[in-house]
Amino acid sequence: MAKNFSERMQGPWFANHDKTAVQQFWPDLDPISATLLQQHASFMDAVVSGSPYLRRLIIDDPVYATNCLNCVPETMLDEVCMEAANATRATSIAEAKAQLRKAKSRFALLTALCDLGRVWSLENVTEALTRFADSAVQAAVNFLLLEAHAAGKLTRTNPQNPSENSGYVVLAMGKLGAHELNYSSDIDLIVLFDAAIAPPAENIEPTRFFVKLTQRLVDILQDITPDGYVFRTDLRLRPDPRATQVAIAIESAATYYESLGQNWERAAYIKARQAAGDLALGEEFLARLKPYIWRKYLDFAAINDVQSLIRQIHAVKGHAEIAVEGHNLKLGRGGIREIEFFVQTQQLIAGGRNKNLRGRRTCDMLQALAEAQWIKPEAAADLQAAYRFLRTLEHRAQMVDDQQTHLVPAGEKFENYARFSGFETAEALRGALRKTLEIVKAHSSRLFESADALASDTGSLVFTGGEDDLDTLETLSKLGYRQPSEVSAIVRGWHFGSYHATRDRRAREALTELMPKLLQALALTGDADRSFFGFDGFLKGLPAGVQLLSMLKANPELLALIANILGTAPRLALGLSRQPRVLEAVLEPGFFGDLPSPTALANALDQQTEGAASLDDIMDRARIFGREQKFRVGVRVLSETVSAEAAGLGFANLADVMLTRLLIATEAHMAAAHGTIQGGEVAIIAMGKLGGREMTAGSDLDLMLVYSHATGTEVSNGDRPLSVGQYFARLAQRFIAALSAPTAEGVLYEVDMRLRPSGSKGPVAVSLASFVSYQKESAWTWEKLALTRARIVAAPHGLDLRLNAAIAASLCSPRDANTTRKDVVDMRGLMLREHPAASPWEIKRVRGGLVELEFIAQFLQLLHAPLMPEIRSTNTFQAFGNLREHEILSAADAQDLMTAWQLYSRLTQILRLCLEGEFDPQTSLTGLNRAVAQAAGLPDVCSTQALLVEHQVAVAQLFDKIVGPPVF
Repeated sequence: MAKNFSERMQGPWFANHDKTAVQQFWPDLDPISATLLQQHASFMDAVVSGSPYLRRLIIDDPVYATNCLNCVPETMLDEVCMEAANATRATSIAEAKAQLRKAKSRFALLTALCDLGRVWSLENVTEALTRFADSAVQAAVNFLLLEAHAAGKLTRTNPQNPSENSGYVVLAMGKLGAHELNYSSDIDLIVLFDAAIAPPAENIEPTRFFVKLTQRLVDILQDITPDGYVFRTDLRLRPDPRATQVAIAIESAATYYESLGQNWERAAYIKARQAAGDLALGEEFLARLKPYIWRKYLDFAAINDVQSLIRQIHAVKGHAEIAVEGHNLKLGRGGIREIEFFVQTQQLIAGGRNKNLRGRRTCDMLQALAEAQWIKPEAAADLQAAYRFLRTLEHRAQMVDDQQTHLVPAGEKFENYARFSGFETAEALRGALRKTLEIVKAHSSRLFESADALASDTGSLVFTGGEDDLDTLETLSKLGYRQPSEVSAIVRGWHFGSYHATRDRRAREALTELMPKLLQALALTGDADRSFFGFDGFLKGLPAGVQLLSMLKANPELLALIANILGTAPRLALGLSRQPRVLEAVLEPGFFGDLPSPTALANALDQQTEGAASLDDIMDRARIFGREQKFRVGVRVLSETVSAEAAGLGFANLADVMLTRLLIATEAHMAAAHGTIQGGEVAIIAMGKLGGREMTAGSDLDLMLVYSHATGTEVSNGDRPLSVGQYFARLAQRFIAALSAPTAEGVLYEVDMRLRPSGSKGPVAVSLASFVSYQKESAWTWEKLALTRARIVAAPHGLDLRLNAAIAASLCSPRDANTTRKDVVDMRGLMLREHPAASPWEIKRVRGGLVELEFIAQFLQLLHAPLMPEIRSTNTFQAFGNLREHEILSAADAQDLMTAWQLYSRLTQILRLCLEGEFDPQTSLTGLNRAVAQAAGLPDVCSTQALLVEHQVAVAQLFDKIVGPPVF
């Protein structure tokens, strides 16, 4: 016959006052109860003086308290679990709540007395806590299913066993799953459903129904009423809790774990079990996940998985030094979590091959690991004893006020806590606790000594689970992140595989290792949040992440480069996300040497396009090559390792090579389709910034195509002949498409053909004769100005000579100075009226800006080239130098114009590299403002703007003096 409570009690216990429990609280009890309490006065004194919460429970129901002292505890446990189960038949949700809460109060008192009186071992206590929780959750689930059936929302419910074949299952996770629930624990649940098993009524959408059911389940369990609560309930262990509903379709959950499941989720599922609802469905689901949790072979990927988990463990260990008062028994150094992770890590390593290591309970698995010789018996015994001791102290801390705390009380409360925990003095507890924590620390340190810590120099960075880690938020704040919670949530989303780039397990492992350095690098840009969100966008745009993240892991110096790009150059970052492999170029030994020459570029492009099967193939390969090379120049600009002039030349050399090679490819394509034109030749004339070799990352191409052919030739010689005009028009159209048509690899260049003779209304390709005639007889002043920057990029020898001669003849023909001056002034006035600049940062259009600089150079060349043709230059800066040398400009004026041009060029290079739209220092990235100031050689963007305005005023005055004041 089982012994009752009184027969099984064990001391010692120590009260914190001299008054007896009977004298203080129960003067009016019946004689039998009073006698029973008097017999256990010292024990009850210890209980009521150590725990205000238990004192309230005893005062509210003293008869039940005395029954606990005189009955077999296991019988009373059966009864109180049955009380909870009876809530299934409640007639309303309010009645169900009341029944469950009354049962919980009785159960809480029974368990505490059995724990404090050492009637039950720790395993008995945690098993009892788990059993009651299971009963309460199952009762709530059954009540809700019956309620739904009665309302006509479910049609196939079994009234005798509502959960059977319900298609609705509640998985117990964590300590509840392991039958190790603590005294004032919340319960971790994952709720799944399979609507195909027992679908709701026809007019009810299944997901919405089961989500609502789950919300009501949580309400029943944790809503605080006058009767208290049953259990705090946590559903955040489900897949990606920020993006998923509280109840998840079971197939979706299985797919997630099998493809995207993380290391910490593998560890969590070691303890998972079906606890309520359709238990058969839960068993089937967990059986399906066994290959995900328990890997059969310990291959390198599995080893990396475990190492990644160990790094996470190190990061969450809590305090680096062992404390006593105020120490976190769960998360602190040497605490419960270290013991649990010690076990779970080795279970993940070995459990795939040894089924004996797949258990849920910590102490049982320590024993199994020792028997399997994974750990020494002494280690198992030490950690088992430590686990039981720490869990017991944790229960004592939680019993005081029914709080989910893991902290050892400090100050005056520590002595009371020591006596409540069965220690006669505070010093006795202090010594025992410190010794235990040191033992755990020693064993876990030996296990994890080779694992790198997942922490920055400033603190912990942990992104496991479904909620924020407080230490991590503090670390992020110290690094400079103004929205640490949002940053933490996004990083957790990466680990949940929310983007293509992080769906591969190896990518997530690499990301875990990179995280501290990545977050530090982004913080150093000066605007941590915007740089981080930029990286998030970058990561989101990647089609895959393993290659890039592995490269960053092997070459961490690239992190600083990416952070600089994200914090400074959104436009460059967008290109990087589309083609991350361009980063490989940065690793080349000669990357920071001279920019590639035209010959080197041509050879590299030939290699890139070698073997291309079609014009479309060549176009795609050319786009890849073009992006890589533009990125190279852009990085050099951003890193201030090339000048603005060198960057302009580098962009122009690249465009020259691309134009030449794509023209050759287009001509070959036309020849294959339509044959050739006898004596046919084509030239590309570059205008604008390409003509002047002053390109930026955002420059389009101002082009003209001029052709010639043998006299008397009318059609091509192919199977599908075209007339000469049609042939070269189609050639020009296909050539423009080869440059600007969007393909799978994007757009290479935007092309502007409006500077051709007759503008947008004229043919896209003009004959040499038409070009010569037009420039000689019909070209307007603005076309003459544009022609000063005309440069032949590609043409057969002979055609280039004739074109250069025609250009020189046009530009060197005498002009009326007053007419030319009036035309330029009117043109500038019209531009200012139709496109006024709103900011000095509209450097091209603003009064005194780049347009006026260019107009001055072009106007003076038109006036003086007839007598001094040597002053001509397609490059604006060089033109000013020529005009100074020939004393057309004074040395002072030329110097002012050249200095302004250099400033404008440096600023334009950095702004066009970094932005698609206009620049506003008030809303710009901190890093971009810094880069703009650096480009000007000044300490900040405000000083830069002041200097910019100063030069614009000077240029405007010179324009008015040299050309004339525009009217606008």
